[in-house]
Amino acid sequence: MKKLGFGLMRLPQLDAADPKSIDIEQVKKMVDIFMEKGFTYFDTAWMYHGFASEKAVKEVLVDRYPRESYTLATKLHAMFLKTPEDMDEIFNAQLENTGVEYFDYYLLHGLIKGSYGKMEKYDAFSWAMDKKEKGLVKSVGISFHDNAALLDEILTKHPEIEFVQIQLNYLDWDSEWIQSRKCYEVCEKHGKPVVVMEPVKGGTLASVPEQAEELLKAAEPDLSIPSWAVRFAASLDNVMMVLSGMSSLEQMQDNVSYMEEFQPLTDEENELCFKVAEIINSQIAVPCTACSYCTDGCPKQIPIPQYFSLYNELMREDLEQKGWTASFNSYNYLAKKSAKASECIGCGQCEAMCPQHLQIVELLKDVAERFENN
Repeated sequence: MKKLGFGLMRLPQLDAADPKSIDIEQVKKMVDIFMEKGFTYFDTAWMYHGFASEKAVKEVLVDRYPRESYTLATKLHAMFLKTPEDMDEIFNAQLENTGVEYFDYYLLHGLIKGSYGKMEKYDAFSWAMDKKEKGLVKSVGISFHDNAALLDEILTKHPEIEFVQIQLNYLDWDSEWIQSRKCYEVCEKHGKPVVVMEPVKGGTLASVPEQAEELLKAAEPDLSIPSWAVRFAASLDNVMMVLSGMSSLEQMQDNVSYMEEFQPLTDEENELCFKVAEIINSQIAVPCTACSYCTDGCPKQIPIPQYFSLYNELMREDLEQKGWTASFNSYNYLAKKSAKASECIGCGQCEAMCPQHLQIVELLKDVAERFENN
């Protein structure tokens, strides 16, 4: 199985402000390219694209290709569970949404300390293994967003888990919060293959500072900047799959071009990635990956990831010299369609969901100060 997986969390949209407005025709073309090049792994989840991703899977993949020609992963997140019975209700809806009779990979989704406690309370691990025994799931795993110590605890208590999905990229390799390396090493210790999410950190590693880009282009002039991030993750021995949340035909074509006949990075190339990480870390303001977990329950429907992206762009600009940038127009456009950053009521639900453990409420105050007082 080739190591590139199609992550269905950042699909192209007809309306940037409406996550449900998936550009189905473009995604069909992307799926066709992916399949023609021999890639087979598709990753979705109950909540992606405003709960529209799984239904899109049926239209772009399941209705168009034989079931044995691809593998499909989806997930169950604790935030949607109010009673143990909700697990069956959601699972049955997922089968209906996607149009399949079984899932190749099924994950207990986004485990952190709090959600892990709920999964234990509802006996979700045994529930998932029961689905496997009944032939409705072929392989049971977890996706994880906490520290290595908790991951070690979970895998020690639940050796039945067959694989682990973690955030892993060269920027987060030694991060105090994400702990990519430490979590990867825990998976190795327990003999669990790794599925990588966020290899490009929500696009952060696709558009790097000019100094970093010059280093990468000097080493490999013909390869794209994001290719370094995907190949870094895929080069690790215990990684079985690297998910890329592709949102355009161009991204798909680029990814398959270097992953079709994948060559692992050399030691020297790995070191170059870490040099780039040092440059990026010295400039990034908000390490948001635009996963949008924070937005689903936002009572004010604030487009948090988009605002953080604009804020990061703005912080890289020389405002004293320019005085104004296009980021201000983009912010005003979004604010008219949804809500301003200053409209945050500080409820904190976004922070409870954030895989990056960001202090979103305070950061939105920074965003408002920059964009609304100029």
